[in-house]
Amino acid sequence: MKLKIAVAQYRIGTPGCFAAFADRAGTRIAMVAREGVQMIVLPEYLSLELAAALPAEVCGDFVRSLAALQPYHDDYLALARELARRHAIYLVAGTFLLDTGDGRYRNRAYFVSPEGGVAFQDKLTLTGFERDAGVIEWGDALKVFDTAFGRVGIDICYDVEFPLYAHAQVEAGARAILVPSCTDTDAGANRVRVGCQARALENQIYVACAVTTGDAPWSPALDVNTGNAAIYTPIDRGFPADGIAMRADTSADWAIADLDLAALDAFKREAQVANANDWQAQLRPAVGRARVETL
Repeated sequence: MKLKIAVAQYRIGTPGCFAAFADRAGTRIAMVAREGVQMIVLPEYLSLELAAALPAEVCGDFVRSLAALQPYHDDYLALARELARRHAIYLVAGTFLLDTGDGRYRNRAYFVSPEGGVAFQDKLTLTGFERDAGVIEWGDALKVFDTAFGRVGIDICYDVEFPLYAHAQVEAGARAILVPSCTDTDAGANRVRVGCQARALENQIYVACAVTTGDAPWSPALDVNTGNAAIYTPIDRGFPADGIAMRADTSADWAIADLDLAALDAFKREAQVANANDWQAQLRPAVGRARVETL
């Protein structure tokens, strides 16, 4: 069974209220859903676009903006559920920085089914910006999610740069990793891109990355946005030689590709190399530590 997936290259705007934000997101999703897409990934920090409607002294202060956005949480989640049901799609609804008590926040990616069911993955490793904010805490659970097309995992931006998260998700049955991302430098975008491609190569799976684009000088978190939405594959026979199923150009809103999650297991039996199966080779006791030799 083929899965048609779309990952957003989402240009940050300045919606003046929640209704305007909902219209922006809903219009974009409706546009791509008409192409028969069955799963959509929106980018990290998408909910912070709502801060554009706040007074300058609030939206310009990251911590104050997080507190001010909390009343939108239920509407944000309701919008995600309504869009998933309306278009019969699985939806990674970007991320919402949710107050978990005592003014502490988790960077949470909601995953919504076509029936309106809701699950989530919290970001597990914080960037320097997030640590320096002093109010964001890391998640404490790594998950995978069953869908009608197979099992998938979510790695939020920086998390995809760490190989053990994705490997554990693949061991739990994930055949695709979905990556909502937000980066503000070319270096950051390239780190995420390399992380995505490395996870696809070493696990012989699909990795699909959504990004924010454009400038938002009113927000300390969304000030500059870089990168290209893309869908990565194993690098082996039957797949693109560069491991890229689709990468959006700078003017595009989406990267779209057809994936066959179920076919990955059969592919691994006939692949030129067996990166995923050979993972254990690097864990042999004899090579667990490098031996120093003097010439």
